[in-house]
Amino acid sequence: RALKEDEKRIFREEIPRRKDFRNTLTFTIDPADAKDFDDAISFRALPVSSNQSPVFQIGVHIADVSFFVRENTTLNSEARERGFSVYLVDRTIPMLPEALSNDLCSLNPDEDKFAFSAVFEINEKAEVLSRWFGRTVIRSVKRFTYENAQEVIDAKTGALSEELLTLNRLAKIMQEKNRKAGAIDFAQDEVKFELDKDGWPVRVYKKPHLQTHKLIEEWMLLANREVAEFLSHARPPADRRAGEKQKSKAPVLYRIHDLPDSDKITELALFVRALGHHLPITGKSVTGKDLQQLFKKIEGSAEEALIKTTALRSMSKAIYSTKNIGHFGLAMPFYTHFTSPIRRYADLLIHRMLAGHLHGEKMDEQEWSEYERLAAHITEKEIAAAEAERESVKIKKVEYMSERVGQEFSGVISGVTEWGVYIEENDTKAEGMAALRNFGDDFYSLDEKHYCIVGARSKKKYSLGDKVRFKILSADTERKTLDYQIV
Repeated sequence: RALKEDEKRIFREEIPRRKDFRNTLTFTIDPADAKDFDDAISFRALPVSSNQSPVFQIGVHIADVSFFVRENTTLNSEARERGFSVYLVDRTIPMLPEALSNDLCSLNPDEDKFAFSAVFEINEKAEVLSRWFGRTVIRSVKRFTYENAQEVIDAKTGALSEELLTLNRLAKIMQEKNRKAGAIDFAQDEVKFELDKDGWPVRVYKKPHLQTHKLIEEWMLLANREVAEFLSHARPPADRRAGEKQKSKAPVLYRIHDLPDSDKITELALFVRALGHHLPITGKSVTGKDLQQLFKKIEGSAEEALIKTTALRSMSKAIYSTKNIGHFGLAMPFYTHFTSPIRRYADLLIHRMLAGHLHGEKMDEQEWSEYERLAAHITEKEIAAAEAERESVKIKKVEYMSERVGQEFSGVISGVTEWGVYIEENDTKAEGMAALRNFGDDFYSLDEKHYCIVGARSKKKYSLGDKVRFKILSADTERKTLDYQIV
């Protein structure tokens, strides 16, 4: 009770220091099972004269985690060590305690909440006319799921339909601008699991692709880009005493994505050619527009997922760095992570950097070096979190298939080796090995150059991307492996 009273007092004292958006229409759009809401959107049509085109004030409001998680605290040390929330199939390992992530920081509806906001004035062409960054207090009036919001957009009527339709229209314009700049869409099917009370998978289904996912993604991309650009051009206040030790620019933790390695692109081009397609290469490497052209040609084909997966593996890894080289995949010269501080420590750091600049704080050489070290640390944590999430999905796929041994399924050959072929099942995306020793009709060997196996007598081929029927021979939940047999 005393703690609650302290919270109320702190809130009362803090509110006057912030820009008040509680009377501006604000709402959230999140997955149906979300418990923490770290971003909200506000919308206001600005008054213009009758002969002027409409102008909108769009706010991207992000949970102000940095207000609650202060530097040099145990809470901050633990968040820094974790780096990320880890989303396993059957549980979440949060970066922050649930009292913060699901309550104090979360932008829950019908509650006054503290946010760090990026507010833009935008015209009908989705051009940013002005931007403002700062700490705010907001009040969300509606919690949409992606499905709820999509229904409103599709029906063109319902709660906040005018606002959602306008935001969606502007998001589509921004998406097209990014595409023309060379942004690459690697989006592929993701699977979701329905678990029983013991955590065993009883249903596997593909996550639907909704326009509302793109809507939110585009507004988050805008905020991340604009914050990065703002900070990259920012200068700390002059301090003659600092001499050479004073940095000429404010610190920025960029999200960077390097150009792909030329050797890997050459391998990718050969791989794509073996599947009957062509990857155009501009100059010595590949551009985003080259990949766009390829993805458009293979859209809907049996090889689409396989080629996209291989192309993604050919790319450089996006990392965090204090040295900016731009983001190849997004075709943006400046990019950072600002919009998810509840689940990513990098975003929390960016909030502190932005707040520090807005408050005129200075940084010495030692602090700058610490940010460079943190960039490497967070990148390592991201890789570990992603691997844990992949393994979690793989385990559940094997568990699901283990109860279907002997059943037949349809799939696509996703890999070829000298000992067999890998097959990915169409619906669950569960990958298994069809060993050559189980091919009873002929003796098959690998044709590495053409990504296929060939029968010695019949010359029958099984190639990458081929559609096949197979049955499950066995499933090993300990080793996380599946054995298939082509039928």
